[in-house]
Amino acid sequence: MTFDFDTPVNRVGTDSQKWQKYAGRDILPLWVADMDFKSSPAIIAALHARVEQGVFGYARPVKSTVDAVVQAMAARYHWTIDPSWIVWLPGLVVGLNVTAQAFAEPGDEVLSLSPVYPPFMSAPKNSARTPVLVPWAPTNGTWTIDWDALEQAVTPRTKLFYLCNPHNPLARVWRRDELVRLGEFCLRHNLVLCSDEIHCDLILDPALPHIPTSVLSPEIATRTITLMAPSKTYNVPGLGTSIAIIPDSARRARFIRATAGIVAEVTTLGFAACEAAYRDSEPWRQDLLAYLRGNRDYLLAAVKSDLPGVVVEAPVEATYLLWLNVTALGLSDPVAHFEKFGVGLSDGTPFGAAKGSHVRLNFGCTRATLIEAVKRMKAAIAAI
Repeated sequence: MTFDFDTPVNRVGTDSQKWQKYAGRDILPLWVADMDFKSSPAIIAALHARVEQGVFGYARPVKSTVDAVVQAMAARYHWTIDPSWIVWLPGLVVGLNVTAQAFAEPGDEVLSLSPVYPPFMSAPKNSARTPVLVPWAPTNGTWTIDWDALEQAVTPRTKLFYLCNPHNPLARVWRRDELVRLGEFCLRHNLVLCSDEIHCDLILDPALPHIPTSVLSPEIATRTITLMAPSKTYNVPGLGTSIAIIPDSARRARFIRATAGIVAEVTTLGFAACEAAYRDSEPWRQDLLAYLRGNRDYLLAAVKSDLPGVVVEAPVEATYLLWLNVTALGLSDPVAHFEKFGVGLSDGTPFGAAKGSHVRLNFGCTRATLIEAVKRMKAAIAAI
């Protein structure tokens, strides 16, 4: 069975944040990280069936939903998880915020690598914790960690390390030796490791398997909070369903205490979509990956041939997000400039990049949309 990713879905005039941003303007929205594709047929069917039942009371996951998650982790990552390790959340960013509150005190520090997904910086700040960023270094065509700088960034107030695996916005897949070294770094400094793995099912390079941080060793697993969700892969972020997988019972209890009274429950429709995603949507996911690889390859070629002054600094190994270095264009506000020519991108500054240096492009859309976007970006560069 093949699935259609070429037929556009009209999101204009809907509740879509992505499309509302440019309502009434001829700007292609390639910014926030949701896709323009319909969810898998299995998810849509499961939601129809749930709606037909007609009662939407307070929900708890049934055994088949939990089993779908457990079986997916085993089949995809050879990770055997106990159902009791799972804590259900109404969003992955919620998990980042809860982790900061659970395992650090006001004034404590949360360490991560920059550039990175903006909630890695905002989540600690929301509860008076301090984000500390160590810059990535582009080296020999890849992104590398400055291990000396990472060691020097640790202070007595450092309590947490936020890991993005795979990395947003760099689209990088972590290798086992890097993860082991990071895990040992956290063990040595007594840090809780919060691993955001929301893009784990979107590996574009088949030779680079996703490795959950918790599988590295029992010692690393005991101090790891793994955050996952079906939202990015299956395009259901609006259904607000995520999980924290926490093997250590004491840390799990501490995490749950931090959610008390402030974290909403997952909805009936969220549970239905989650189960159908992990249990019944694998053929759709494989076709999606093939389509995204084609989008990535088209864009990489187009950047080289049609977008002078724009650089992709390292391989795009995962996600549907392209991190573009636009420093050579000399624009003080590259997002505003490209918007004038009809393309809406994410500004790199909130990710930790220097002002005017980078933008992020979401290629989770039809090929025709990307072709038009490249045409407009080419015109924007020619006008500089």
